[in-house]
Amino acid sequence: MTRRSHCSCWRARRARGCGGGVVAELAVVIVTYNSAEVVGDCLRATAVALEHDPDARIIVVDNGSGDDTLDVVARVAPHATVVARGSNDGFAAGVNAGFAAAPGRDVLVLNPDIRLEASAVSTLRAALATPGTGITVPLLLDRDGRPQHSLRREPTALRAFGEALLGGTRAGRIPLLGELIVRYERYSTRGTADWATGAAWLVSWRCREAIGTLDERYFLYSEETEYMLRAGDHGFAVRFDPRAAATHFGGEQSTSPTLWALSAANRVRLRRQRAGRLAAAAMWLGVVANESLRAVARRRDPKHRAALRELLRMRRWPEQAEQPRQPGYVCFAAQDWWYHNRAHSDFQLMRAVAGQRRVLVVNSIGMRMPAPGRSTQVAGRILRKLRSVAKLVRRPYPEFYVMSPLPLPFYGSPVLRRINAVLVRTQVRVVSRLLGLSRPVVIVTIPTAWDVVAPMPRQALIYNRSDKHSDFPEADRETIAGLENRLLTEADHVLYVSEALLAEEQSLTGERAHFLDHGVDTGHFRRRDELPADLAAIPGPRVGFYGALDDFVVDFELLERVAAELPDVSLVLIGDATVPMDRFDKYPNVYWLGARPYATIPAYGSGFDVAIMPWLDSPWIRRSNPIKLKEYLALGLPVVSTPFAELAKYRDHVREATDAAGFVAAIRRSLAEGGSSTPELARRSVLGSSWHSRAAELMARGEDTR
Repeated sequence: MTRRSHCSCWRARRARGCGGGVVAELAVVIVTYNSAEVVGDCLRATAVALEHDPDARIIVVDNGSGDDTLDVVARVAPHATVVARGSNDGFAAGVNAGFAAAPGRDVLVLNPDIRLEASAVSTLRAALATPGTGITVPLLLDRDGRPQHSLRREPTALRAFGEALLGGTRAGRIPLLGELIVRYERYSTRGTADWATGAAWLVSWRCREAIGTLDERYFLYSEETEYMLRAGDHGFAVRFDPRAAATHFGGEQSTSPTLWALSAANRVRLRRQRAGRLAAAAMWLGVVANESLRAVARRRDPKHRAALRELLRMRRWPEQAEQPRQPGYVCFAAQDWWYHNRAHSDFQLMRAVAGQRRVLVVNSIGMRMPAPGRSTQVAGRILRKLRSVAKLVRRPYPEFYVMSPLPLPFYGSPVLRRINAVLVRTQVRVVSRLLGLSRPVVIVTIPTAWDVVAPMPRQALIYNRSDKHSDFPEADRETIAGLENRLLTEADHVLYVSEALLAEEQSLTGERAHFLDHGVDTGHFRRRDELPADLAAIPGPRVGFYGALDDFVVDFELLERVAAELPDVSLVLIGDATVPMDRFDKYPNVYWLGARPYATIPAYGSGFDVAIMPWLDSPWIRRSNPIKLKEYLALGLPVVSTPFAELAKYRDHVREATDAAGFVAAIRRSLAEGGSSTPELARRSVLGSSWHSRAAELMARGEDTR
């Protein structure tokens, strides 16, 4: 395939980029619980600190506040993303929910009683660029402006005994005997620490991807300790920069006997987790000695006696208040998390649901075994599925689990279908039980899952009717249509993204049918000033498409027509292809860059002068609702598309063409005049379409017990 020679790595192979990676965007996660008195000032200070970072997102995770916290947030920061959890199940759970709402981003975690100085965020982000750094922390000041001792060494039994005998501050002067770092020079110069107070800390997306989420078993204290020590185990340094400063009001742990006792017990639990039972026993003796001496010396302070009671009767993990049991979710997806585009609605919805419920995504079990003559790239498709199965069960995000069952994709034979259903169902039920998903809400997107889910215990069955899969060219259409009909008649709810398909099947679904439009992550899909290096090297103007390059969806003849009739325009194609792309070798203005991570797609889209949707005219497309449309509009791009039913709602912002000549003409006009509406109006047209709001609608259906 031909490309210009701006980068030697483009020659004779698919381009994969030539350096100059895209810097991750920032999310600020503030975890609140009855924080109405402090969160307003925190948000105001944070807004000032983010003035030079317009792409940053503020995410407030509320752990079931009973006061006016959320009203304050709505008033002070109306554009913040709010994740409202139904209960206070701990700081770690709140942070993890914030992580889930910020995929692919660096995350600055803040307590609501933190007040950032104006330059704090930019300084912490600069420090995060230091090689080997995974977490950066600021200088914490008390309300009088004095530095707080926020840096720590790893907790050990020897340090616990040192603090018992000498006191925390005096023992801290001797590294072997004290956990607390107290020397003045350590707070006036940049450096590293084993861990730091978790009131304000910035963690890179690379560190998050490598070590996962916070351990929620610690509930209130030691969560950040365990996480930062684990980061160190994986080679990520915790870096301190005193040029970044924040005021921390704090103080609740030192005055609350319950929290002080929990903190003391969690020091032992942490040591046991990291070093085993013998080390934990020694740690327990050291902490008991410390609290015993202080209980005698400070008889009027009840917190040390509370700590002793907790240590003497401590269980492996603290008991938490009983909360109403919420159902989990098991989703049989139509895609595979490990190699398909993660922008698909299955994944977007489930990732949003995972902010409030435990989710298990079952990767696609397919609709037919790939075969020569009927399928493209047969060997490659079988191999990638086997690689997916080999990953077993993993947790990419908090409360978001992914499994790849081993299927036998022979759906034409009723006997083999029954055998396959038992095989897949057994695998899914074993994993569900291990995750505590006894009676989940079951969501089915791929119709071949019907035989699997039919006898499964569940709270509700939702058929996510995202496409008419019996129109899929490779499918055994009669078999798939039969499975679709079973789901349409047996599901408790049927969710449609196409109103045309909903109307077509209304006689089967009746009142169980609901329209659930696709969402878009408007915080993620924002214009970027800095383009990826491989895209920036492509001459403009650029007409672009990103997404799956499938021959049953994309009109490749139309793409060739665009390339031939617009020779001075660069046609940029981003995505995996299921067809040979050498058909474009004769066009020097075509650039196929292959797949790119979801986190970088907005940066690539920002480099398009015109975005296109060159769909085939087929029953599949007529009943579809491409998420891509909302993503293009969120980026404020001029859009040219072939027709499909759901496009009607956005015709004021898109140029529609019914034939190749009209498509090329619409591109020319868009290059000359811009889009059919302004970028601001295009973006405004999709601002109300968040995935969190769509997930809330889905959960309302799945958990309706009436």
